[in-house]
Amino acid sequence: MTLLQTLITELESDSAARKIGQGWLSGVIALVLALVCFGAVLILRYPHWLSVPAIRNAIDGTLVRTVIQVMLLSGFVLAIISLILRQGRALGFTSIGLILLAVALGGAHAQGLVNARSDVYLGLDWFLLNLLFTGILFLPLERFFPRQPQAVFRSEWREDLFYFFISSLMVQGLTFLSMAPAMTLLAHVQGAAFRTLIASQPLWLQVIEIMVLTDLVQYWVHRAFHRVPWLWRFHAVHHSARTMDWLAGSRMHVIEIICVRGLTIIPMYVLGFALDAMYIYLVIVYLYATYIHANLKWNIEGLKPFIVTPRFHHWHHGIEKEAIDVNFAIHFPWLDRLFGTYYMPKGKWPSGYGVSGHPVPRGYLKQMVYPFLRQ
Repeated sequence: MTLLQTLITELESDSAARKIGQGWLSGVIALVLALVCFGAVLILRYPHWLSVPAIRNAIDGTLVRTVIQVMLLSGFVLAIISLILRQGRALGFTSIGLILLAVALGGAHAQGLVNARSDVYLGLDWFLLNLLFTGILFLPLERFFPRQPQAVFRSEWREDLFYFFISSLMVQGLTFLSMAPAMTLLAHVQGAAFRTLIASQPLWLQVIEIMVLTDLVQYWVHRAFHRVPWLWRFHAVHHSARTMDWLAGSRMHVIEIICVRGLTIIPMYVLGFALDAMYIYLVIVYLYATYIHANLKWNIEGLKPFIVTPRFHHWHHGIEKEAIDVNFAIHFPWLDRLFGTYYMPKGKWPSGYGVSGHPVPRGYLKQMVYPFLRQ
């Protein structure tokens, strides 16, 4: 068994081996800290290749370097604790190895290469920040308000993390391709006075209008990805997830990401909404897309006629026959009521998730690049 396979086995340990005092939790936290620190040091050394320009200047500050130093020390201490408490040594030794490698590369004092300039970059910093932010926010919520008991490293977590990683690294290309349709239309559309009027509205009103317009566009785009066979082959990747949690929403084919984003942002730019309103919406939709996939069971049934809830969207992923091609809206379920695709049986959740009623596409990129994902 390879080190990677041993490490995955340790992460996916059964509940008895994950109890407090077994060294599993300290080992997992140490591994996360070690991976984040190693990635952060690489970003400090190669900022023009591995960081998003909007974040690049912020990561080279005293505060960030201090945080990296604290995380390196904390990860090392936790790794030692895991080695002392746990029979399996993969978590502890891997964490220490990554921390020592990060230190060898300069640690918190790593400096960027002077001549390392590039107009093309990968969003490694975007991946780390996204993963930490959403993980810190949703993991405790799923722990205390679960729809069903579920391990953090549940079935298929590797596939979902892989998609999360790839979409984050490709942030430059995905952003360029997603913005292209809107920018092309904006260059050929008149109506500067109308766009100025739209941008002069109260910020809160603009955000609501953006949510309604983008959800209307996304409803029909989403529905097309279900009804048009060649589009479904891309969207089936998202529906292939058999477990729902905060990470499951990241399982999307890059073609679908480009199409959905490219079409839904057209109203925002062409109609002239203020940049602040668009940024607020992007934060909302980013968190909301994670929330509706999460393994959460909150008593918010009174809101279900007005906003999409996890139970509403979980039915969109359900394996039941009745769950096929329903609940396409992302924000407002009344769109599904309006167009006849609403399904919400009282008090019930799907019995399972996955692709049902459609063929599963073959040859996923993840299987070609990382065959260990299916081992």
